[in-house]
Amino acid sequence: MKNIYITDLDHTFLRTDLSLSAFTKEIWNAKADTALLSVATARTYKKTAEFLKGIHVNIPMILLDGALIATMDKKIIDTKFITKEVADVIIEEGGKFGIYPFVLALADQNLNEAFLYSSVLNEHQKSVLTRYSQDDNLQECQNLRAMRDNFKIVYMGEEQLLRTLEKHLKQMFGETLKFILAPEAYVGCWFLTVLHKNADKSHGILSVSEYGNFELSNLTVFGDNFNDLGMFELANPAVAVANAQEEVKKFADIVLPHTNDEDGVAQYLEGV
Repeated sequence: MKNIYITDLDHTFLRTDLSLSAFTKEIWNAKADTALLSVATARTYKKTAEFLKGIHVNIPMILLDGALIATMDKKIIDTKFITKEVADVIIEEGGKFGIYPFVLALADQNLNEAFLYSSVLNEHQKSVLTRYSQDDNLQECQNLRAMRDNFKIVYMGEEQLLRTLEKHLKQMFGETLKFILAPEAYVGCWFLTVLHKNADKSHGILSVSEYGNFELSNLTVFGDNFNDLGMFELANPAVAVANAQEEVKKFADIVLPHTNDEDGVAQYLEGV
């Protein structure tokens, strides 16, 4: 039975400059004939495909924190959406706190994605948008409203404000939604992601395992942040890179001596 390797992207598989070394590509691709390989990421399909150019992925990818499961050739396996009605309420409630989110939605069945944002932005959001300035799916909105099929809603700002907003939204929606609050290492702020209650990497792995008919007993995962903890619980072993959040390391079976910038995942794979 084949081993399964699923890795997070940012700060785990990708280097800090969002690239992959020739060494990582060589080691990862060498596993493709004997193992099942994929990624589990908060990134969209489009960005993931860009970053993984030249990388073998032979089982469906877990994208947008688990809100989308799709193959590299754009076959949609599963989706977990927030409805427009619920998303619009979340946007309105955030506005009461003086903050508006990014909304990532499905534009069509060809996996084209819409990235909606308000004309009212904080400095952290402006910084993030500079990274996407060449993308053709950005839509600025004077009066931000969600689309029909929304993958996730992402607020970026100061920790205390987002903690207060998270508490407020949890009081409104309870466990009908999933909330992820964590540091954002690229911009130097915090993010609050709101998702369908079953949109997470652990549910994503279960969907992929059902689709591919493989056993989780052969699963190894790699991660660095709090949204990786669900898949850590399913894996044997769960592997954290050296630069992972300290709290995340406590839940890992293995903490690597190498960071993402030192090809941590590939260094591990070379030895197994």
